Amino acid sequence: MGQFASSERGHEGGPKSVLITGCSDGGLGAALATAFHNAGLHVYATARDVSKMKNLAASGIDTLELDVTSPSSIASCASKLPSLDILVNNAAVMLTMTAADVSVEEAKKLFDTNLWGTVRMCQAFLPLLIKSKGMIVNHTSIASVLPVPGGAAYAASKSALAMYSAILRMEVESFEVQVVDLKTGTVGPTNLINNNYTRTVTRADHSILPAGSCYQPAKDLLEPILRQDNFKGSGMRPAEWARAVTGDLLNNTRPPPLIFRGHYVILAKLAAWLPFGAMDGIVKKTTKFDQVDSVLRQLG
Repeated sequence: MGQFASSERGHEGGPKSVLITGCSDGGLGAALATAFHNAGLHVYATARDVSKMKNLAASGIDTLELDVTSPSSIASCASKLPSLDILVNNAAVMLTMTAADVSVEEAKKLFDTNLWGTVRMCQAFLPLLIKSKGMIVNHTSIASVLPVPGGAAYAASKSALAMYSAILRMEVESFEVQVVDLKTGTVGPTNLINNNYTRTVTRADHSILPAGSCYQPAKDLLEPILRQDNFKGSGMRPAEWARAVTGDLLNNTRPPPLIFRGHYVILAKLAAWLPFGAMDGIVKKTTKFDQVDSVLRQLG
C-alpha cells in the first residue's frame, strides 16, 4: 500500500480519497495523481478532456471529466463521489506578457480558471470535506510572492488565490478542515509552460509583442523571456516534485499551511521576508530582464 499506509485510511474505513484537477498526461496534476496512487490512496484524476489522461487510466486511476470553469461540470463530478478526504486544486493556465501589453480579455479567462475555478471547486466539495474532516490543497506558485517580469496576469491570479486560501483556512478551521497553500517553483518540463508557449507564439513571424508596444526597441531580448526559453526543460523533475509534495501532505498528522517545493523557492522565501523590492535586481538578472532594462534606459 505504500509508505504512508498508517495514514491513508479514510473516515469511512476505506482508503483515503483524493480528487485532483488538471491531470492531463504530462502535467503536474498527472504526476501528483501517480504519487498519491502509489501511496495507496483512491485517486480521482480529472481534466476537461478524459482522453488526455490515458496514461493515468492505464495505471488503474479513476479518471473523470471536469471543467473547473463550468458550474454544471463541477456539480456533475461532485455527484459521482460518495466521499472525499483531499481536494487538490491544481488546474491552471499560464499567460506571459508585459503588464503594459497584456490582453485584459485573456487575463479574465486566466482568472476564471486559476482563481474562480478553485473557488467553485472549494464551494462544491466543502460539504464532503467537512464530513471527512479533510484537506484542501490550493496550488498557487512562487509567483504569488516573487514578482517576475512578464508574469503580471499569472502572478496576480496566484496572489489572489493565495490570499483566498489564507482566509478560507481560518474560516473552515471550525469544521476541522485543513487548507494548504502549495507554492511551486520551477518544475519541468510540464504542460503549463509548453501550452503557454503555444498560446503566446501565435503570429506567423513568431513574434509576441504587439506592434505598438513600448518595449519594441528591446523586442529581441524581451521575447525569449516571454517565451520562457530559459526555463524550458529546467527545474525539479515532475515525479520528484510530486513525491515530495505527497510526502509533505501525508507524512504529517497536520501538514503545514504553507508548502514550498521546486527550484527557485529560496528566492520566493527571501522575497517574502526581505524589504519590498529587495529581490528586484536578482530577479532581473536571473530572467535576463536586466538586459532589456539596459537597452530601454539607453534609449531614454
